[in-house]
Amino acid sequence: MATVSKYSPGLWHISLPFQGESEVIGTYILAGQDEVALIDPGPETTIEALLASLKEADFNPQAITHILVTHIHLDHSGGVGTLLHHMPDAKVLVYSKGAPHLQDPAKLITSASRVYKERMQELWGKVEAVPAENIQTIDGGDILNIAGRRLEVHYTPGHASHHVVFYDVHTGELFAGDAAGVHLPGIDYVRPPTPPPDVDIEAWSATIDLLKKLRPDVLYLAHFGPVRDTIPHLERLRAQLFAWGDIVLEAMQAGKSEDEIIQILMDKTMPELKRKGANDEVMKRYDLATNYPMTAQGYIRYWRKKHPERF
Repeated sequence: MATVSKYSPGLWHISLPFQGESEVIGTYILAGQDEVALIDPGPETTIEALLASLKEADFNPQAITHILVTHIHLDHSGGVGTLLHHMPDAKVLVYSKGAPHLQDPAKLITSASRVYKERMQELWGKVEAVPAENIQTIDGGDILNIAGRRLEVHYTPGHASHHVVFYDVHTGELFAGDAAGVHLPGIDYVRPPTPPPDVDIEAWSATIDLLKKLRPDVLYLAHFGPVRDTIPHLERLRAQLFAWGDIVLEAMQAGKSEDEIIQILMDKTMPELKRKGANDEVMKRYDLATNYPMTAQGYIRYWRKKHPERF
């Protein structure tokens, strides 16, 4: 079952059940007098739970006016095309570089299949195209007046080259997607989600500087929920981002295979999470949010693509 929580006036959060686990993928609802928006509605495999949660919170799915997408990875927006069958008038707001891949997801599916292989259907379900007439492209610097809010759009590459965040300057709430990492409730720990094909450590560090400069009161993560110690959290993310990258680089320079690199990364980073008090269930949820093979593959591609001189 999905769970719905009200965080502040006009803001709800849905924990979408994913692979039998809660507190892995979250969707946000913004509600104003005449408009209702979803932020990162998730994959097709969680749509039934999302629709049930909307009704539980007294929102008619057909009344959704906007769907805001931080980026086009399947755990954030893979279900948008299917969701539009239930809210056909909703405008889908997506960064200009990502928009073509919502309209025609063939390349997105091919790229994700290289990572998830035979688990694609189990994890993400069907990825339907988003009709062009529903798509509204956005760029960094845009201002969105939606659901009674004034949201700044900030371009935030690093995790992905098509990533944006939405910042409400009046409330101090920042909807961060994956730009602020993965942090599960109850554990003082942040993990950098570094999927291929276009993770960029330098760009992500610059994004962290941007987010710190905004000085938000709260970061709302897709994985998972609110983080209120915003500046320390972002610095912890930066430290992990570079430290994990160095582990992968050293293993690559030593001539290790991909499987060996994955194991080395696990061996060197899992003890910290266990020291923070994570039990097996928490470890599983972190792995569902951003698993080690995907993380290692993203770093490996980054080093080979961005810094071939290191080899």
